[in-house]
Amino acid sequence: MKLLRTLVFASVWLALPSCASVGRFSASEAATIGAEPGEGAMRVLKTTDGGDSLRLRGRSGRIGRAWLGDPLYARLKRRMLCTVNDPADPGVGIAAPQVGVSRRLIAVQRFDREGEPFEFYANPRIVRYAGETVRSPEGCLSIPGKIDTAVRRERVVLRYRDGQSGKRRREYVSGFTAVVFQHEIDHLNGILFIDRTPDRAAGNRRHKSSKP
Repeated sequence: MKLLRTLVFASVWLALPSCASVGRFSASEAATIGAEPGEGAMRVLKTTDGGDSLRLRGRSGRIGRAWLGDPLYARLKRRMLCTVNDPADPGVGIAAPQVGVSRRLIAVQRFDREGEPFEFYANPRIVRYAGETVRSPEGCLSIPGKIDTAVRRERVVLRYRDGQSGKRRREYVSGFTAVVFQHEIDHLNGILFIDRTPDRAAGNRRHKSSKP
């Protein structure tokens, strides 16, 4: 996913149910990542395409630790960075599913760190939400031309594998960076920012309270 810099917010991502297993990249994923010297930006899946829309609603498969030394894994990260830094449409975060690889891998720009670097996270998940509820204008490269308010939490506690070393880590993140993580991790579970608008959030609460 990408978060639109013009609003300081937007995003992108996808998911393939048929590839949602732990193991090496499938043949179709390898073809999407491309052969050497395959570099450059990748095609972003969009809800305006029926097939893309279905894939965006799927859940992504996990990344195995053994993959960290795989040349395809390194190539995927390079191309994801190329995509999120595309001068024609730069962003602050991107997820592997949005570029056609349904795996739990994201890149997030760390505005809370010196130099604001992009960092990769494999199998990220939010284990705790904290702080106030915040509302931010969000957009998504997978939903062209759509900007809306999304309801998020101010702080989160994350667990993930470091995208470089593969070590398991736990981290507390707050502020705008926490919002970016929430947006991106949603993509791994087939959730789009339009599902987090105030009206949708209120509807979900009413639905849960009506259950016997």
